[in-house]
Amino acid sequence: MLCAMNDFNNQIISEFRSSGGKVAQFGDAPMVILQTIGAKSGELREIPLVALIEGADMYVFASKAGGPTHPDWYHNLKANPEITVEHGNDSFAATLTELSPADSKLKLEAQAALMPPFAEYVTSAAPRLIPAFSITRA
Repeated sequence: MLCAMNDFNNQIISEFRSSGGKVAQFGDAPMVILQTIGAKSGELREIPLVALIEGADMYVFASKAGGPTHPDWYHNLKANPEITVEHGNDSFAATLTELSPADSKLKLEAQAALMPPFAEYVTSAAPRLIPAFSITRA
């Protein structure tokens, strides 16, 4: 399963970089690539995600497609929140900050309103609340 997920992510990253940040299967949804440092390995990890953009504010979600546990990258961000973000053709240093449960819920609702399939992730993850992170440029 991990190898299949890595292959999937690598294809998404390749398409993102060759098309200025667009990935066909996600339509016009804003995409980012988070370049994180592994909490245990110390190795560079790249995670492609659909983001929520509200004006100048940007958020990502540790949805794991509605799985019962947080994705591995969640633990990497908790240990090393200073990352690099790719968005479109832009790349910048940033800090990711986990939102409070109440604020996460609000951002999850906003994302689900924009992308109805995301609401299914929220439902299938229950009772786990999917964490939301704000992205702040360094």
